This record gives sequence, structure tokens and C-alpha cells, in this order.
Amino acid sequence: VQLVESGGGVVQPGGSLRLSCAASGPTSSSYAIYWFRQAPGKEREFVAAINWSGGATAYADSVKGRFTISRDNAKNTVCLQMNSLKPEDTAVYYCAATPRYYPGTYYGREKYDFWGQGTQVTVSS
Repeated sequence: VQLVESGGGVVQPGGSLRLSCAASGPTSSSYAIYWFRQAPGKEREFVAAINWSGGATAYADSVKGRFTISRDNAKNTVCLQMNSLKPEDTAVYYCAATPRYYPGTYYGREKYDFWGQGTQVTVSS
């Protein structure tokens, strides 16, 4: 499975961005997909997760109510809609995939089978 993120950019506080994670591979629609982020000098942290069917989602407390994760298995794409962005949301955002669903925290890079290259999100006035 290959993952490619897109949609990052520079936005003012209070603005919105929509990140996409495009998955390729014969079984990519059967994987749980995660979004993580890493700001300079900080640990990578969990942002959101969605199981293979889209029937289960999870969010970090810091983004709950502002971010929404969704997936379209027909298009092999998972999106992260980010609203009411804050300067503290500035980070490189990564998507990752695993066959099983491990929501809620970051378990270390080795726990996740596949990673994208990351996309920069900068929230600044």
C-alpha cells in the first residue's frame, strides 16, 4: 500500500483546510487510516483515525469538534477536514495505515505498516 498526502498549506487562524490521503494497492480499502502530526521539536501525536468501513472514528481531544475524518473506499481516499484552525495546529501531517484499528494514541512508527511522506500545515496570521 502506498499513501500520498495532499492539501496542506498556509492558512490564517480560524480558517479551514482539507487534507487528503490517497491510498493505492489491491487491499488498501481494508486498512484503518490514521492522521498524525509533528510540530518542530515535539513528539509525533495522534490526530484522528478511521476504521476500514468508516463506521468507527476517533479524535484527539485537541481537535475534537474542529476536525472531521472521512473515507471514500470507492476512491481509496481518506480526508481530514480541519476547521477553526489554530496556530498550535501548525505541523507536518502524516497519514498511516494498518490492517487493525488502533485509535487514540501514537504507538510508535513501527506499529503502522505504511506511511505517507507528510504535508505541511501552517496556521499563521
